[in-house]
Amino acid sequence: MSQCEICGASEGVSGVAVAPKTDMANLCITCANGLKGEEVPEGHWNALTTAMWSENDAVKVLSWRLLTRYKDEGWASDALDMLYLDPEVEEWAKAVGPEVIHRDSNGAVLSSGDTVVLIKDLPVKGGGFTAKRGTAVRGISLVADNAGHIEGRVEGQRIVILTEFVKKK
Repeated sequence: MSQCEICGASEGVSGVAVAPKTDMANLCITCANGLKGEEVPEGHWNALTTAMWSENDAVKVLSWRLLTRYKDEGWASDALDMLYLDPEVEEWAKAVGPEVIHRDSNGAVLSSGDTVVLIKDLPVKGGGFTAKRGTAVRGISLVADNAGHIEGRVEGQRIVILTEFVKKK
């Protein structure tokens, strides 16, 4: 029976390819979902301080990416300072870049194509109208390099909306 190579869990473990290569890491459901930006139990990622020393380069890459995502937290910053990657492994880790995760005002993860509802009246700059609270915005697009912005169509115009003013429907 295999174990999650990050947290050590033994249930729901499957192989996950680590982009852009096809090298695999065995991850539990919690860790796999956490990589996608979903919530994990508090303290779950503390296991990275052990996982980062794995012999499996795919696990090292995942550890580096997650530690980079949480580097504003003291423990992650300290671990990242200690982590050494061979130059080619570091290049692999940086190849995908930091994953941008879009969240609504309640912390729910947003995906392209979702429907959101405005939680505040928003004046549309250059549009000459105000998008009213309660307006449903269907089929949103995510702004690739900014987790705080989404795009959607309101009153026939494509506008940029701050994620802090929407909730997922």
